[in-house]
Amino acid sequence: MSQVLVFLGSISSSLILFYFFLLNTFYLFFIVVAISELLRYRRLLLILKTFEPLPIYLIKPVSIIAPAFNEENSIVQSVRNLLSLDYPAYEVIVINDGSTDETLSRLINHFRLKKTSLIFRRVLDTKPIRGIYTNPEYPQLIVIDKENGQKADALNAGLNLSRYPLFCAVDSDSVLDRDALQKVVRPFLEDPEKTIAAGGIIRLSNGCQIINGQLKRMSIPKNLLIRFQIIEYLRAFLGGRVGLSRLNSLLIVSGAFGIFRKDIVMSIGGYRKNTVGEDLDLVVRMRKYRHEKREPFAIRFLPDPICWTEAPSNLRS
Repeated sequence: MSQVLVFLGSISSSLILFYFFLLNTFYLFFIVVAISELLRYRRLLLILKTFEPLPIYLIKPVSIIAPAFNEENSIVQSVRNLLSLDYPAYEVIVINDGSTDETLSRLINHFRLKKTSLIFRRVLDTKPIRGIYTNPEYPQLIVIDKENGQKADALNAGLNLSRYPLFCAVDSDSVLDRDALQKVVRPFLEDPEKTIAAGGIIRLSNGCQIINGQLKRMSIPKNLLIRFQIIEYLRAFLGGRVGLSRLNSLLIVSGAFGIFRKDIVMSIGGYRKNTVGEDLDLVVRMRKYRHEKREPFAIRFLPDPICWTEAPSNLRS
């Protein structure tokens, strides 16, 4: 009996070692591909700096859609950040998804919003909309108040009201670099027919100083848990997604900062409500849609458009 246990133990150890060998070989392969792609991308950026900015008539307008649920502490700062982006043609649609705190009232008071009537096509089924708020002083801003239906339902409500051919889904507690939008749109300008989605990198804002929705100072916090998360975020995005993007094998564009072709998303029925990872589910269905139609497609990850978000600082949170 003891010999059998020793034999089984040796087999198990060999299988575990073999698994980790394959896993680390897999990681090494993607790191090599990622380094090659990052060097190529850096050369491209140096070349692009020598060109004049594109004229406005060549820029694709973008609808930024930001669902919010109980974000009273950060919602005003986040919306101010979105309204200050360096991009010539975009709108900001904030969806208050049935918040039980003062999220809506703080938006109304700060931006002096008034309830209005907007005509739109209800292509995607969503929970009832209770009101739409605007202010001529902020022509880019639309705030939707609706019954709670979770994030996917809120995004679909924003899609119904959006006007532009591209939409950018962001978390309402995130902060974008001022030039993030013009950078993440670049693949749609380079290859508008083939590119169906793109995403930027997510960085952690813990320890950073953000004033009026703008990142003013970066620093690494002393909290060990946050430091580990910073390293993991960099590994996942710069080591994993850069390599997967180079091989056109991305199955996910981060729900915190991703841009998509609206026509394709509407064709597949928008976001599904009965799934946990709506961002993963959407990208997989977009790939399947283009594959079944035998049409070429590309889903890109770009390492320089930055979205800042806050990570949990302790195990309880």
